[in-house]
Amino acid sequence: MASIGYDTHHHTLTHCSLMPAKLHSLSRQFWRYTLPTVAAMLVNGLYQVIDGIFIGHVMGADGLAGINLIWPLIAGMLGIGLMIGVGAGAKISAARGKGHDPSGHHTLAVAIGLVLLLSVFLSFALVAWGQYLLALQGAEQVPLAFAVQYLDVLVWANMFTLGSMAVPILLRNDDQPGLATRLMMLGALLNIGFDLVFIVWLEWALTGAAIATALAQAAVTLVGVSYFFSRRSRLQVIWPSWSQAWSITRHICAIGAASWIMYGYSAVMVAVHNHLLMLHGGKLAVGAYAVIGYVVIVYYLLAEGVANGMQPLVSFYAGASQPHWIKRCLLMALSCVLVTGVAFVAVINGLPNTLARVFVGSGNPALLDSTVNGLRLHLILLFLDGFIVVAAAYFQAIHHGRTALMISIGNIVLQLPFLFLFASYWQLDGVWLAYPASNLALAIPVGAWLAIDLRRRLRHLSQTDANVGDFC
Repeated sequence: MASIGYDTHHHTLTHCSLMPAKLHSLSRQFWRYTLPTVAAMLVNGLYQVIDGIFIGHVMGADGLAGINLIWPLIAGMLGIGLMIGVGAGAKISAARGKGHDPSGHHTLAVAIGLVLLLSVFLSFALVAWGQYLLALQGAEQVPLAFAVQYLDVLVWANMFTLGSMAVPILLRNDDQPGLATRLMMLGALLNIGFDLVFIVWLEWALTGAAIATALAQAAVTLVGVSYFFSRRSRLQVIWPSWSQAWSITRHICAIGAASWIMYGYSAVMVAVHNHLLMLHGGKLAVGAYAVIGYVVIVYYLLAEGVANGMQPLVSFYAGASQPHWIKRCLLMALSCVLVTGVAFVAVINGLPNTLARVFVGSGNPALLDSTVNGLRLHLILLFLDGFIVVAAAYFQAIHHGRTALMISIGNIVLQLPFLFLFASYWQLDGVWLAYPASNLALAIPVGAWLAIDLRRRLRHLSQTDANVGDFC
């Protein structure tokens, strides 16, 4: 059996021969990519969750509100990193699916260049508009001061924020899902250690939290990039011509734009929530929303991990024109996120006090009560978020970036009117309920788009389940 690999003599990707495969073989391939990816994404989420645990217990509502004020800026940067990683990863895997194609090496080089170039732009943007964007959220004085502490570190560390998202995805698309997971675990362990040093021992507040995260993300980025310059890497960093680089950049951005919009949507929604929660509930409500965000991010990143684990397989089978196996990969991914999403909702409603106490100290009963109420209302349909994430990733994987972008933009377009309308009628409870209502409204048309696309692909299939490409 031929394998997908790197030909060291010709600097090109060799092709995996297509051969008959059974469903259990596809299942093994799916879990081989999905489990390490889910683990990597969850470990990546630990950066924020660990910060939240330390901040909540050491600094209380003011600290949690401060970290939630800075989150929209962090989310925007994470989205750019994910855009680069997903866009480049889809092109790399598609090149492998097609066979003898050097474009994967060029795409890797352009992706690394984009991380460097965009980080410079972001540094200037943060200096120019960072504090203004924080103030727009209607923050009280103490939480705003804490948020500015974090901002000051992001000005010089944002390159590692981008890299910590993009590099592990590039590693997975070089057939190194295990290495990507181990690297993310290293970053999480470093973050825990640095949090203890900078937040607890040195008492540097959010400056310490930002430095701890930056150092951990730097380790992930630098070690991951160094792999691609080693002999172990199947991909090589080969810079294309400037015209090719521009074309690759456009394709990366087009394919990955939905990922950036998804995080951009998160940034906008957190900022609008912060403003309305500050208006209707003060810093306690914003602090509660920060805790809820840490719970959401665990499930969201699990869903994102399933989606990113599905992506190399779907991209490969799309390149190999195998729609039956595309469908099966998609159904496996949807089953994962929906089952785990329903389980999350059950745990949230059954043990809300236990979840809240992970982040809220015993000396903050008012914050605890606000958090429990928000958990129950805000996350009642959490599983639909996973469905939408997988659907957007599917359209990215088959190079339908415009459809994926429409899904992400639809999330914003629908949720904003729900937020302001519900808040005007039910005040604080209305703010909590807008999120599940808008997800339900979006999930219905998204499900229809998926069904239409799959039917169209299967209609053109001339031979059922024949010659499936083994992803080696």
